[in-house]
Amino acid sequence: MSVRVLLADDQPLIRSGLRVLIADTGDLSVVGEAGTGAEAVRLAREHRPDVIVMDIRMPVMDGIEATRHLMAGPDPARVLILTTFDDDEYVYAALRAGASGFLVKDMALDDILGAIRVVAAGDALIAPSVTRRLIEQFTAQSPSRDAGSRGRDAGSPGRAARGSEPAASSRSVAGITEREQEVLTLVGRGRSNAEIAADLHISPATAKAHVARLFTKLDARDRVQLVIIAYEAGLVSAG
Repeated sequence: MSVRVLLADDQPLIRSGLRVLIADTGDLSVVGEAGTGAEAVRLAREHRPDVIVMDIRMPVMDGIEATRHLMAGPDPARVLILTTFDDDEYVYAALRAGASGFLVKDMALDDILGAIRVVAAGDALIAPSVTRRLIEQFTAQSPSRDAGSRGRDAGSPGRAARGSEPAASSRSVAGITEREQEVLTLVGRGRSNAEIAADLHISPATAKAHVARLFTKLDARDRVQLVIIAYEAGLVSAG
């Protein structure tokens, strides 16, 4: 069964390029195209895609707001944000809204297809080119600072979205074991299950089991949310 993909971008040329790219695969298929966030939400409810490739900046409703609407519904599709190098503020807000990963528009075509497959399989992905600056925002932006700046930044889509979402640090990490805290710290540093297993001298299956328990205990949807929790809980810092 192929992965059902919905494309949401206000530039027809971008959508066309992605559609042609996906059409050449045997395991992915495009089920719809949207030019606005509002249209993306409507088509997602109509076609029930597995993954939505979502641009951040779109008219009527941007990708951040569209992602929030999708995550509020039952059994939402996984959202893969399409971004540029200068969209870090928006990427942070979209991640807080529930996005499962991020693509950079100029990354290699094979990497784009791979990212769609990774997210469809239930994992999370952040393009390496935006990870560093995104991590720095995790540590620089605290819930208290957001609350204090919300009124000043009401016109900023990124900050507005951030202020409307509950802080990940509100999810207590006190109930996890010492080993699970070690695993969470490594997830926060971007380690894969295989790398966690090697670092902690455990089997990949055991590492995967620890990560699965963290999803449950911390009410996290995917690894992206675990990264947020790790940074906002102070387990990992930028640098």
